[in-house]
Amino acid sequence: MDAGAREVRIEALADLLRAQLLAEVRMPGAARVPVQARIRALVEREAGILDPPARAALLARVTERALGLGPLDALLGDAAVDEILVSGTRPVWVERAGRLEQTDVAFACETDLRNAIERILAPVGRRVDESEPLCDARLVDGSRVNVVLPPLAVDGPVLTIRRFRAHGLSAQDLVRMGTWTPPLADLLQAAVRARLNVLICGGTGSGKTTTLGALSEFLLPGERIVTIEDTAELRLRQGHVVRLEARPASVEGRGEVTIRRLVRNALRMRPDRIVVGEVRGGEALDMLGAMATGHDGSLSTVHAGSPEEALRRLETLALLAGEGIPHAAIRAQVADAIDLVVHQARMGDGSRRVLAVSEVVRVAGGAATRELYALRGERPLLRPPGDGRVAARLADAAT
Repeated sequence: MDAGAREVRIEALADLLRAQLLAEVRMPGAARVPVQARIRALVEREAGILDPPARAALLARVTERALGLGPLDALLGDAAVDEILVSGTRPVWVERAGRLEQTDVAFACETDLRNAIERILAPVGRRVDESEPLCDARLVDGSRVNVVLPPLAVDGPVLTIRRFRAHGLSAQDLVRMGTWTPPLADLLQAAVRARLNVLICGGTGSGKTTTLGALSEFLLPGERIVTIEDTAELRLRQGHVVRLEARPASVEGRGEVTIRRLVRNALRMRPDRIVVGEVRGGEALDMLGAMATGHDGSLSTVHAGSPEEALRRLETLALLAGEGIPHAAIRAQVADAIDLVVHQARMGDGSRRVLAVSEVVRVAGGAATRELYALRGERPLLRPPGDGRVAARLADAAT
């Protein structure tokens, strides 16, 4: 038998044994036997007449089909890959060092891609099908997964995997990478230690969550910190951290727990600091209320292209709460609640930079910003805060 025919035979036999393995898994008592042991026993039982190299190749193929993710395994094993972007059977794209690049990896057929999606979601108890073609999930290692199936995805299933770093980047790491300058790191450390309420803004993929995690490095060890996220990504190093994660509705449409509900609940948990991973909806109103009524030192992020836009977006999100509060009252609350806005962006070369930090000042129309830090080219510019609450809090913390 020539090499080509042998390869075809092993491929066909691997598919057959995978189907048999799935049937055995459903039998009573099968869960007590490790999957790898079941695969090995199955290959020995059904393909014992093959020579050792052929059996080893068959074992690898069956294992890949049962447990692996096919062509994605090599990408997932590459520590330099931050994000994996699959669109049907076209070549897979990845993000490395902030830049997208096309790989020579691709799924042979849509069935293989759907099988890989099933294997990704099954361990976390999630599923996606034509009746529910959208799915967000967090893997066991913390990576974020988004799936879109046809007919919503016109050119085949779309799979996005944002890799999780077991240890987030520290403030020192961000200075070394150029995301922060040393003067900025000193300013942000002083702001967090002074218990200023800090809002981080930027576009998708600009590194807001990374900066949020680095800011948490400046929190005091004895503080009780409650983190609230849509998908739990933050890994704070303090000893007293309570992590809350929102829950989507089940397939039956029940059991949803929103960010807003978690923010309200967090107020009853005696937090020293509240950290909201990202404000996206009506929870903005509850967060502003908490910040303005004694929960100083809170941290959060929002999608916006500038500090001024961040404040306007916060007002809009607070209005989505539907409480009937006048817009003018919400503007005043934003001015009272937020102390600093940090603006971060992804640059053309893929790097992330904090471009500006502004203090929030109250004016007749509500909230306005006053720039304290700006990056002009490669030169950081700093100026002291005005005669307001930011200056007073920074001075108190320094004494």
